[in-house]
Amino acid sequence: MIVEAANEGDLQALLSFREEAAAWLRTMGSDQWSRPYPADRLRATIEGGTVFMVRDEGATVATITLTPEAEEGLWTDAELAEPSIYVNKLTVARAAAGRNVGGRLLDWAGDRAYRSGAKWLRLDAWTTNKGLQDYYLRQGFEHIRTVREGAAVNGGPRVSGWLAVRPTRPADHGFLDRTPDVDD
Repeated sequence: MIVEAANEGDLQALLSFREEAAAWLRTMGSDQWSRPYPADRLRATIEGGTVFMVRDEGATVATITLTPEAEEGLWTDAELAEPSIYVNKLTVARAAAGRNVGGRLLDWAGDRAYRSGAKWLRLDAWTTNKGLQDYYLRQGFEHIRTVREGAAVNGGPRVSGWLAVRPTRPADHGFLDRTPDVDD
C-alpha cells in the first residue's frame, strides 16, 4: 500500500468516499457526517497539501487529513502552545475494513508528526459515536475531555468535540510513503 498526497483529481473520489462512510455510519445508528461536506472546503485542503490517500493497487482504500491548525474552541491555550498535528477526516473504505489500515494510517500520521517536530497527535471525534471513541482508545489515544458547546459553524451544540491525544513517535507502519518530506 502506498501513501501519497491527494491531488485535484481526487476531489470527486474523496466526496464519494465520504458518502460511503456516512451511509455505513447510518446503518450503525450514527448521524456522523450526515451533511454533505462542501467540495470547495475539501478542494482547499487538497490544495493546501494536508490530505493524504492510501492506495492499494491503484484503488483508494483510506484517507486522512493532517494539519498543524486546531479547530477553534477545542483546545486550551496551554495545549495549543505544544507542537501538535491534528487528525481530521480519517476514513477507510468498507472494502478495506478489518485489515488495520486505519491503525497503520494513524501510526504513519504519528511518525510524520514526529519527523515534523510535533510532540502530540491530536484529534476530535464525534461526541455520540462511542464505537469510534473506543477505536481511538484502542489505538493508544487518551481521552482528554469532551467539549459540547461552541460549534464554529452555528454556535449550537458541538457534534465533534470528543478530544483525544497520543504522543508522536517513529513507527513501522508498512506503507510505501510517497508524500513530500515534512521539511518540503
